[in-house]
Amino acid sequence: MKKNNLPLHAQDDTIAAVSTPIGEGGISIVRLSGAESLAIAERIFVSSEGRKLSGFATHTVHYGKIKDPKAAEIIDEVLVTVMRAPRSYTREDVIEINCHGGIQSAKRTLGLVLKSGARAAEPGEFTKRAFLNGRIDLAQAEAIIDVIRAKTEGSLKVAMNQLEGELSRRINEIRDKILDIASEVEASVDFPEESPDIPEEADKALSGIDGVVADIERLISTYEGGSVMREGVLAILCGKPNVGKSSLMNLLLKRDRVIVSAIPGTTRDAVEEMINLGGIPVRLVDTAGISDTKDALEREGIARSRTYLAMADIAIVVLDHSSGIDGKDMAIIEMVKDKKKVVVVNKSDLPGRIKIKDAERLSKGGKVVEISVKKRENIEALEKEMADVIWSGRFAQGESAVMSNARHKELLDKALANMLSVKKALRAGEPPEILAIDLKDAASSLGLITGKTISDDILDRIFGRFCIGK
Repeated sequence: MKKNNLPLHAQDDTIAAVSTPIGEGGISIVRLSGAESLAIAERIFVSSEGRKLSGFATHTVHYGKIKDPKAAEIIDEVLVTVMRAPRSYTREDVIEINCHGGIQSAKRTLGLVLKSGARAAEPGEFTKRAFLNGRIDLAQAEAIIDVIRAKTEGSLKVAMNQLEGELSRRINEIRDKILDIASEVEASVDFPEESPDIPEEADKALSGIDGVVADIERLISTYEGGSVMREGVLAILCGKPNVGKSSLMNLLLKRDRVIVSAIPGTTRDAVEEMINLGGIPVRLVDTAGISDTKDALEREGIARSRTYLAMADIAIVVLDHSSGIDGKDMAIIEMVKDKKKVVVVNKSDLPGRIKIKDAERLSKGGKVVEISVKKRENIEALEKEMADVIWSGRFAQGESAVMSNARHKELLDKALANMLSVKKALRAGEPPEILAIDLKDAASSLGLITGKTISDDILDRIFGRFCIGK
């Protein structure tokens, strides 16, 4: 049996793995998938009802014990779930053994399963089988790892949108349009006597090509926002020593994560944490205060601050309202002049030396927000401003199909280039054979997104990113 021209050399094996994280917990799940799943599980499972698993109906759960048949030793009390093909995650017979949470129970149960005829699953192999058996397409399979890794409700929503097939539907619609255009072009190549004058059909063809180009461009336009929801953004808190960066970090995290002291230079390393900012995953980094210093450790911290600033998607420049703006502040603002930024004027509860107009002028396009970390004033306004700056110029939330995967973006870019080439060739009066090559390449690129056209090495690369047991 083959699918997508891929030999299913290991598809007949029954595979097994622990599908829950290693460590103490409520349960640990040992999962099996393949034609021998029930038979293998029967060799080590003793049902409290005295019946064999093969006699149970699909999608039923049964209490019993895992027993080492050679040592006659009880390993654990378990619940076993039976899911028969094709109504399972992989469309194969699936058995899930729910052990007590912990390392030894799951480890010994898996060991017995492997000794009884199963093979240890490779990373992502359960999901790979779901794809190869036609339950999901490749874009949906990739969405599963995004669901697992989702850090906010927003990133989960984007991942679920893709898992439910919305992106695949749009890709397939565009691909079908390209194939329709290609079929007309190929017909003119095969039967030139029926289409003696291609230019007469040029306007109709151009209209179809323009529609496809617009569809691809619209999908590409969702990538920047989609990747923000998937990957998050890197936001750096920067400023002179003792302006309140660490206190602000703790306030945004809503917990005491960073040591706070009135002594300048307390933070000597970059401290990174994830926060949820209106549904956006934000990697927030508190950096060492940037200044001239002879202290070796502090100099290393400042060097790391500069490195982080170079990578930052958004800079949060913190100024001290009570001390005014000096050359050090201006130098830091100059360092981030080309980045999206928010200028924070902290210690607004103290007598001020900073005029907001001066801060706005020096911010070089960045937003300015006055806050008091000590009194927790205007923090929500700062969070809103940060979110607005992050979303500036990105897609409007609520788009039905959102692209967040760099692999998909690269393939769509290739398809767009092919379609623009087709358009140019058609206007130049190139022969249909030239148009057909680009149309075929565009359709192939889109097929690589959903898995209609795929190769072993791409599959290995994609599923190799999954954890074992998924």
